[in-house]
Amino acid sequence: MIFTQTGSGVATTTPSCAASGKPGFLTRHVLFFQSSGVFNGWMNTHHLGASALSTWILLLSSCTISGCATSGKVSDPTAKFTVSVEPTVLQLLLAADHDHDQKITLHDGPVEFRFQDQEKRGHLLRGAYPLSVFLQSLALAHDQGAGELTLSETELAENPVDRTSRLIREIFWDGLTRRTDEQGLIHNLQDSKNTAQKAKNHLYVPLADRAAVHYFEGVQKRHPELRLEIRQTPRKITSAFMDFIGDRHGLLSLKVGTPYVVPGGRFNEMYGWDSYFITRGLLLDQKTELARSMVDNHAYQIRYYGKILNANRSYYLSRSQPPFFTSMLRAVHEKLPRTGENKVWLRDQLRWAIEEYRTVWTVPPRLIRSHNLSRYFDEGHGPGPEVEVGAYDAIVAPFARAAGLSPADYLAKYEKGQVSNKKLEATFKQDRTVRETGHDTTYRFDLRANDFLTVDLNSLLYKYETDIAELIEKEFGGSFEVPGQKQPETTAAWRKLANTRRNEINRRCWNAEKGFYFDYDFVNEKQSNYVSATGLYPLWAGLATPEQARKVVDFATKNLEFSAGLAASTEASRGPVHLPDRPQRQWDFPYGWPPHQIIAWDGLTRYGLIEDAQRLAYRWVSMMARNARDFNGMVTEKYNVVTGSHEAFVEYGNVGSKFSYITKEGFGWTNASFQIGLRLLSSEQLKALTAFKPLNEVFNPALTSVSGKR
Repeated sequence: MIFTQTGSGVATTTPSCAASGKPGFLTRHVLFFQSSGVFNGWMNTHHLGASALSTWILLLSSCTISGCATSGKVSDPTAKFTVSVEPTVLQLLLAADHDHDQKITLHDGPVEFRFQDQEKRGHLLRGAYPLSVFLQSLALAHDQGAGELTLSETELAENPVDRTSRLIREIFWDGLTRRTDEQGLIHNLQDSKNTAQKAKNHLYVPLADRAAVHYFEGVQKRHPELRLEIRQTPRKITSAFMDFIGDRHGLLSLKVGTPYVVPGGRFNEMYGWDSYFITRGLLLDQKTELARSMVDNHAYQIRYYGKILNANRSYYLSRSQPPFFTSMLRAVHEKLPRTGENKVWLRDQLRWAIEEYRTVWTVPPRLIRSHNLSRYFDEGHGPGPEVEVGAYDAIVAPFARAAGLSPADYLAKYEKGQVSNKKLEATFKQDRTVRETGHDTTYRFDLRANDFLTVDLNSLLYKYETDIAELIEKEFGGSFEVPGQKQPETTAAWRKLANTRRNEINRRCWNAEKGFYFDYDFVNEKQSNYVSATGLYPLWAGLATPEQARKVVDFATKNLEFSAGLAASTEASRGPVHLPDRPQRQWDFPYGWPPHQIIAWDGLTRYGLIEDAQRLAYRWVSMMARNARDFNGMVTEKYNVVTGSHEAFVEYGNVGSKFSYITKEGFGWTNASFQIGLRLLSSEQLKALTAFKPLNEVFNPALTSVSGKR
């Protein structure tokens, strides 16, 4: 059948073959699509009128796929062919989308698609991967306003590894890019995490940035349809101001017109530690100016909001996230030409890095002076406004049962001040701190996150100290003048800070018997026994000795390495899970996360343990490529590293898995992990990867077994 768009309907030519009789398969799918609203949803979304729908159903009802498109078959897979976009999409969905999720995946079972191009040449595609690539290509063409698509069968067979990397580079980063300006606000104001109905969209702008205040007041006047309410943040963010905000939450402005990249999905803001990994990916994909803009926006937050925030929404003003700013700065600086202008830029950003270090991480309440180490600490109180409905049920349930209420009803009364509960108040304080760790949520802290000097945070601060020391030495001759500061910053002083922290980390967090790093419980003066992938951070920061590094790798290999990469924890550390009181948490076994993989690869590489790094990277990247191949190009925020699956639907689900036809975002740090992992592999390993060779055919079989570690 040949379809061409003609105004509000679809014109057709007579099929080149006779109908083969049974209309059942397609008719059933047409009827399902009609009754379920999926079909009409596509028609409405893509502006096809009722006449197009009725014509299409009539033709499909009289002809099965196997009875059409058999004449004039194409023998050259490199030959270009052209199809009409919208009718082909609908035909393809009916033929292959058996579970009606607007994707073509392994869950659809064996699939094939016979069709004719506009030259009446027949084509037969078999398998979920080429059909899903066809669907993605058609969706892209439609979104670009094209009525026709020209491509070849060879293009539909693009290697999944190459395709995933190309889509990240050419489409995903653009799909995740935002900016806080007149054009960008319509996308940035949306917040699926806070669904309370609001008469106004609150936009918070720093009082001290008078140009930004003036700019957004102009936007407010020009765009009444945005329902903007401009609110100004004070020069110093206090708990009183956060209380004043109440439930009037909204977007926090960043540097006007300066782009930034969001993680994706429900995370439609610039996130603190995500941004480091995203920046690494951007630099690899030659998006240096965008990476530089990320640094600029983080410096803006330090200057005007007092810290690099969890993300730029008002309910995040009370907390930060794992600090990576100096690592971001150095990564971008190394890619910039050595010009006077870039030297000034480095000087400005280094000033704000020092400011963040001194005013956020090395003063109370985050600094524990008696131990010369720091902790995570959220300065707010009460339940987090951004937390998804039902996420607090396990925490609230014991109190709710005692009061004869459901968790939801008890929480509602608590938030309205109708019940008072000091223990629950303290629990929410701890929960907020868990969220500053970036590992929300996990059984790693047993809701005592304020009581731990974590190995990851202090490794990151050691990295700040060594980064600042090296930048001052290499770029500023060993001495750095900070505006408003009487004494200059010196390389020697920062190295002394680093040495002190390294000694304290090794004294309190290193377990010589186990050969691994653990968090330190300073309240009870003992090491935690929770085995976490964060125990590899000292290698990334370079504070371990070579002997310690080798022991850490041996321990991690035995306890945390699984078929698809490193798990966030061991199963024993996570403990038993059961509903309703002890549900599975997403930052525990069996889930693996991109930042843990990248940190591990970098740390191992730093200590010359290249083969170990490459083996872990191969596990992760091959798993990602298989999931993208088998599930319509899907790239998600986390994976089950035991099963090697994206089906890690825990807590709020798995961001990156919900889309129709094509993903245009992937997920920020996961995109970066794929690009970083590919660069780590040798040419022979890359060749094996694109052939999807099993790990034991590429690496030493003695190091590839993962049995017995659960």
